[in-house]
Amino acid sequence: MGKLPSLLEEAEKLTHLLPGHRVEILGGNLTVTPPADGSHAESLTNLTFAFAPAHQGGTRVAQAIGLWLPDGPEDYAVPDLAVVDADYRDHLIEANCYDPAIFRLVVEVTSSNYATDLRTKVAAYAVAKVPVYVIVDRRAERIHVLTDPFANEYNHHELHAAGQHVTLPDSIGAEVTLDVGAILEAARP
Repeated sequence: MGKLPSLLEEAEKLTHLLPGHRVEILGGNLTVTPPADGSHAESLTNLTFAFAPAHQGGTRVAQAIGLWLPDGPEDYAVPDLAVVDADYRDHLIEANCYDPAIFRLVVEVTSSNYATDLRTKVAAYAVAKVPVYVIVDRRAERIHVLTDPFANEYNHHELHAAGQHVTLPDSIGAEVTLDVGAILEAARP
């Protein structure tokens, strides 16, 4: 009998079999998320524009860039949006995934993988020491800003609702202020 394929090999196979789906390995589990809806895509576009100040000098803004996770031998995540060091190309690890040390911020806009974004990825990104994790929570209509990762959680968790503006930490490499109401309006399914 032949050798069974690794989880990473299975993930690669699914990526080719299911175009448009997001394939990730989180906590040793293979996860597949169907393509996002139009509101998800529009909110992601608006967020990309909001992060424009971070797309210069020592940082870049990138959509769907792989983040190699240190908590499993083949674990990786693909955040919706990220702010990374400008030299990220020099930090490729494997399978189009990059060293977590170059990630200054990740953003997830919730969709059908609601629990993954609000629980599983909180732990994964904290273990990877991503300094800032922003979650656009479409179900509860609020934005979570998590900072100061420690072990498998973040020490600071702020919630922001429509009508508020949130200025993100300087550690992302630029001054970025998010209009919570505008982002949530675009994200509304």
